[in-house]
Amino acid sequence: MTSIILAAQAAPQAGGGGMGMILMMVALFAIMYFFMIRPQQKRQKEIQRFQSELTEGTPVVTGGGIYGTVKSIDLAKNTVDVKIARDVVVTVDKGSVFKDMANTPLTK
Repeated sequence: MTSIILAAQAAPQAGGGGMGMILMMVALFAIMYFFMIRPQQKRQKEIQRFQSELTEGTPVVTGGGIYGTVKSIDLAKNTVDVKIARDVVVTVDKGSVFKDMANTPLTK
């Protein structure tokens, strides 16, 4: 008789399990949004803003990892001439130019 009572107590309670699962999924998505998606979107907007405000003489890093200084900008072709050494200038796509954090003072 006691084994029947113990078995009944050990059985999981049915009811409300579906609602709990939905709430868990919503909470998981919210956590992913605030810790992964939102910061990436903010970073992307900052990069686009930097690329649109690019001026001559700005220290930059290309997508290939080449450090240099902006020599000229061609808005018609959407390209940037980057001086990487004395008398060495390369032309790169404006979208592959990023802020040179090594030569930029840290400010908040």
